Amino acid sequence: MFGGQAGDGVREAGVNFGRLLTKLGYSVVVTADYQSLIRGGRNSTTITFSDSEVYSDYSTVDVLVGFNVEAITVHQSEVKSSGIIFFDNGDKAITPIKNIIGLPIAQTAKAVGAVPIMRSAFILGALCQYFNLPLASLEQIFTEVFKERAKLNIVLAKEGFNFLKHLSLKTINLPTPKFKNNNLLSGNQASSEGLMKAGLNIYVAYPMTPASAIQEYLAEKAKTKKIKVVQLESELAVINMALGSAYTGTKTAIGSSGGGFDLMQEGFSLAGMSEIPLVVLEVQRPGPSTGVPTYTSQADLAFVRSAGHGEFVRVILAPGDVEETYLLSALAMNLAWQYQIPVIVLTDKQVGESFFSVNLPTTEVKPGTIKRWSGKGEYLRYALTKDGVSPLAFPGTANAVVKVNSYEHDELGLSTEEAGLVQAMQDKRFAKLSTLAQEKFPRLKISGDKQADTAVIFWGSTKGAIMEANKYLTKSLRLIQVLCLEPFPKTEFLQAIKGAKKIVVVEGNHTGQLANLIQEQTGTMITNRILRYDGRAFDAQVLARELTKKF
Repeated sequence: MFGGQAGDGVREAGVNFGRLLTKLGYSVVVTADYQSLIRGGRNSTTITFSDSEVYSDYSTVDVLVGFNVEAITVHQSEVKSSGIIFFDNGDKAITPIKNIIGLPIAQTAKAVGAVPIMRSAFILGALCQYFNLPLASLEQIFTEVFKERAKLNIVLAKEGFNFLKHLSLKTINLPTPKFKNNNLLSGNQASSEGLMKAGLNIYVAYPMTPASAIQEYLAEKAKTKKIKVVQLESELAVINMALGSAYTGTKTAIGSSGGGFDLMQEGFSLAGMSEIPLVVLEVQRPGPSTGVPTYTSQADLAFVRSAGHGEFVRVILAPGDVEETYLLSALAMNLAWQYQIPVIVLTDKQVGESFFSVNLPTTEVKPGTIKRWSGKGEYLRYALTKDGVSPLAFPGTANAVVKVNSYEHDELGLSTEEAGLVQAMQDKRFAKLSTLAQEKFPRLKISGDKQADTAVIFWGSTKGAIMEANKYLTKSLRLIQVLCLEPFPKTEFLQAIKGAKKIVVVEGNHTGQLANLIQEQTGTMITNRILRYDGRAFDAQVLARELTKKF
């Protein structure tokens, strides 16, 4: 764990160390804990890595690096008895503790003419010595990340490496890594990659933690990927611009957290009525209202299922790891345009802002099909069809008047209040559900022992903690992950739990929203629930103990 205050480079240090470990072949997870402050406060970044697959972080650490006194004071209780603490010995107020090592971090940075935020390079070099990792690989990471600013970072890394070497400290011999992961990506970054792979043209957003990183990442890619990234003055402007953009045939996505998506509800309903394709990335944080804005939650499920007024078809996808975030974001774009509906990708801070070592399955993703107008006869924007999907044309298409309408309408798009037409159009839009049901995409994932008599059901980011907790359990479990929350896959779900004598649902909210959804959709009563709603993700070892109590 790296600990310090905002502005110390705590997160950058953790991500760069994670990049190094990924490059060397370890399975890596990097998570960040930070307060809602621009500078100051308590920040920490935890790096968990292994020569075997690792899915989530832990609440105890083997090594703590403190960039200030507060980091040591706050986090020393989280260090294992066999662990070690490194700190910047420019801070003189630290009470001596066993296995605490002072390093001249800030002093050395100043001596070589580096700005204070570069001092993390010193400790990364020292960690290369401590873990017997090749310093040359760290230098490559610095060159890739910092480019022309890499030189001083490399100098500091060498200083840290040599200083720790001269201390003759007992070092750690790590097991030989075996993975060939090419990237360390966050869920937000993977979501961005999935959208671009599916043909994204424009991303529109107003910044809101923890979704802001999507906007930042896409902005960095905008020139090379030939996309546009637009920041507007409010979330109301965002969804209305997105609808206007998609109306012209431009593949558009928007992103926010719950509070921002709240402001988009009228526009979201407009997408439902006007059948304009819309992709929404909703990265959850604790609410209600401002809540705990830099922490994590799974409390928006019930909200997004009923988002907007009136009744209309929407799809809600819930990835649980970085690869799924990539694949389901691409799927969201393809489904939105194939069926002319709003599609929500529901993640949260834990999966959105955490980094994971991964090889993205890029060959599995490509832009989907769009039902286009043939150009013959009069163009009917809302033509009544058996599958519920009307052929698309866009402004500028020869011989086509492309009219969309927030009012109920006829096939041309002209407003109507005639009872028969109102019902026919509702039926047409809901006919998409039957067609969607025939789409072959993963709605559930079943792992573990598929014949086990105890089934653990989960969605979203709880996947990581559950997969990690499963390593500590003596009882075999049937693990069922729900990937598609709307429309809920009733038949598949009932088949998945067939024969299970006990069902446990694990999720990050107070009311058990997935458990309630299962009861509503299938009639299956869920009495065993493990819920966490303090803004923190589940810890694997704690969760393993909680699951054991349910057996």
